[in-house]
Amino acid sequence: MRAVLAAPPPTLLVIAKEPLPGRVKTRLTPPCTPEQAAALAEAALADTLHTLGTVPAGRRLLVLAGRPGRWLPPGWQVVPQVGGGLDRRLAAAFAHAAACAPGAPALLVGMDTPQLTAPMLAEPLSPAARTGFDAWYGPATDGGFWALGLARPTARLAEQLLAGLPMSVPGTGAALLDRLAAAGLTVGRLPELTDVDGPADARLVAAAAPGTRFAGRLRSLDLAPEATQ
Repeated sequence: MRAVLAAPPPTLLVIAKEPLPGRVKTRLTPPCTPEQAAALAEAALADTLHTLGTVPAGRRLLVLAGRPGRWLPPGWQVVPQVGGGLDRRLAAAFAHAAACAPGAPALLVGMDTPQLTAPMLAEPLSPAARTGFDAWYGPATDGGFWALGLARPTARLAEQLLAGLPMSVPGTGAALLDRLAAAGLTVGRLPELTDVDGPADARLVAAAAPGTRFAGRLRSLDLAPEATQ
């Protein structure tokens, strides 16, 4: 019981791009214009930051490519992304979290799952529930992953798990699980979620979470249903 009470609160990270037209959600165009796609990306990012803002945490870090805007709520520290591929940027984010809060677990998500709810993270990351786990893995329906958590993150472990990992391909998630297993880590599974990549994903996610900013923004665009198939 004493160990549970002394467990440090987690560091929560969101890795994201500034929602600028032509730079985000390009697979939504068409049917969306670049401006509409950016508006959807902004809504998804705002949903994600709001949800993680309600999850108990010691620190909240937004690992951002670009500049923060009106969508950034209080309580978040903005950390610039490093250069290089996504694998390198993810590894650097965990290294930064480890340096900021040594000994605290860290969990990272992207900006593509606005349907994420606070209990999906708060429950598995609670001090009692996380006992015995070295990592957490959130599978995506496209074969990737939407979340990765490490109970004891270090720059070396992040490099071992992520550097050179093939990203944005159907086998990304399986490759990461192989690396987690090879590192001897006990992995806790998070719910499977759909990333918003293409138009069909957007409609599916909005239908699953109709009360989100993302769903409201999609409805406001009034796109013909057949256009988003």
